[in-house]
Amino acid sequence: MKELVIEARTENLNEVLSFVDAELEKHDCSMKTQMQIDIAVEEIFVNIAHYAYNPSIGVATIRVEVEEEPLAVSLTFIDNGVPYDPLKREDPDVTLSAEERQIGGLGIFMVKKSMDDVTYDYKDGKNILTIRKTI
Repeated sequence: MKELVIEARTENLNEVLSFVDAELEKHDCSMKTQMQIDIAVEEIFVNIAHYAYNPSIGVATIRVEVEEEPLAVSLTFIDNGVPYDPLKREDPDVTLSAEERQIGGLGIFMVKKSMDDVTYDYKDGKNILTIRKTI
């Protein structure tokens, strides 16, 4: 397992993506899968940066674990911010036009659709969101 602890600021997104991508590249992850994971990482990290500690700034921990059989990656995002389970949010009705849809919720919807598994837990004052993708 590799771990990065970083201030939850949008300016740090590139560092988070570089950290994740370096681990994926060690396992010959396809470009398509890497892009899906990068989009999910961006959505989750930016949401932590914008909402978890607002208006303060706190840290986020990103853990990358690779499983061998089948080859898969799990990324866990941990913050001490406001408790929030994004999985409880109702999925947006994507059959509606953009004008008819409510604002928000599309990012986590995309994460849920593109990853094999997404789980949330709130434990010991920490939000713990884990995404898993077979690579």
